[in-house]
This record gives sequence, C-alpha cells and structure tokens, in this order.
Amino acid sequence: MKTVRIPSFLHDVFGERQPLGSITAILLFGGLLTVVLYGMFPEMTDRLPLWRCIVALLLMFDIFAGCLANFTASTSNYYAARRTNRIVFISIHFHIVAVALLLQTSIWQSAAVWAYTIAGTILVNAMIGKPSQPFAAGLLLSVGLGCMPLLPGLPPYMLIACSLFMLKVLFSFAVDHYGAAATNRGKKA
Repeated sequence: MKTVRIPSFLHDVFGERQPLGSITAILLFGGLLTVVLYGMFPEMTDRLPLWRCIVALLLMFDIFAGCLANFTASTSNYYAARRTNRIVFISIHFHIVAVALLLQTSIWQSAAVWAYTIAGTILVNAMIGKPSQPFAAGLLLSVGLGCMPLLPGLPPYMLIACSLFMLKVLFSFAVDHYGAAATNRGKKA
C-alpha cells in the first residue's frame, strides 16, 4: 500500500508517514460515525445555535478518527519518541466535556469519564516501555467501559462518544503499541 509523507502540521494527528489506506479508514470511520450518530439522534442538537452543533460534531469526529489514528504505527511511534508531545496531548484532551457542554447534556457524567480517563492515561503513560503497560491499560479500559453504562441519564450518543474517548486516550494513545519508546530511550524529546 502506498505510504505518504505527512505535512509537519499534521504530525500530531498522523505521525510522519502513513499508509494512504490508513488515512482513508481513519477519516471514513470518524466521518461516517459522526454522520450516523447525528442521523440517528438529531435531538442531540435540537434548539442549539448552529455554531455549537458544528463544533460539537467536529469534536466528536476528532474523538472517533483519533481513536483509530492512535492505533497506527506512525502515530504511536511519533508520540513514543516525543515525551513532551505526549504530555501535551494528554493535557489538552478535554474534548468529551466540551461536547457535553456544547450539547447541554450529561455534563457531570462526561466530567467523570474525562477524570477517570485522564487519571488512567497518566498512570499508563508512566509505564511506557514496561511489558505490563498494555495489560494495565486494558484493565483500566475494561473497568471504565464496564462502569460507564451505569452512569445515570447518559444518552446513547454520549455513551458512544464517551466510550470511544476513553478508548482513544487511555488505550489507543497511552499504550506504546509498537515498542518505539524502548528504542528511543535516552534520546531527547
């Protein structure tokens, strides 16, 4: 499959080189899931200004597409080699609470999912390079996904967005899936 060189302003999304098929799958998954959720749950944007609807849907697209992008070797290895970028990535991921605020729904539930996800991500990130890291991330993800449906009043579209947010940040991003961090130990980020 043809691999394309990614422009530097998109390295944080796709890494430095990415197969064209992966880019296509990432964008299709993010776009189609966003459209399907909006089509099935149009009430999520009822009586909201257009700008809020657009921003919320764009953030949902980012969550969905990023979930897949973080599983690619290019993106995973890019962050494995850059400790500072990893910390910045973790600290700016407030997306799920922003979606809840924009859609005026499930704010405290989304805040709880965000807090659990970020706390777990910090723990998993601290384990980078250790063989137990994927298991720890899988355990924390399983606990989070198992408990999330128990949150009262969480609409299905927010349950999906929260689940994929947790998968994106806690497991897809935080785990060094291809062992690049061990290879890059000692290099300056």
